[in-house]
Amino acid sequence: MNDTHYIVSFKDLEKAHGEKAVSLKVNTITDSNLGLGFIRISDFIFAPQSGIVVDPTQYALRARYENTKSLHLSLHQIVTIEEVGSDHQGLHLTQDRSNLINLPPRHEH
Repeated sequence: MNDTHYIVSFKDLEKAHGEKAVSLKVNTITDSNLGLGFIRISDFIFAPQSGIVVDPTQYALRARYENTKSLHLSLHQIVTIEEVGSDHQGLHLTQDRSNLINLPPRHEH
């Protein structure tokens, strides 16, 4: 059984949720076609629904993302990316992000 996956925690900026961290379990993380400042996560994994006990957080995440094909996240939103599983080969993105620079916010006088 292949139990390797990623747990991506990111800041959810949607108005209804405020700015809280959300964690999603996914099988795939790739480069985004939106540019160097983004990654694409897809193949979401949700816990099987057991009719007896319902986790409201997982229920809300499933309701929001179960029909989502992929999610493009800004690198500024990402809090952590966990690589889980004994057979993990590591996260490999093809676009080099090592030279990205964060510029401080501009303060106008």
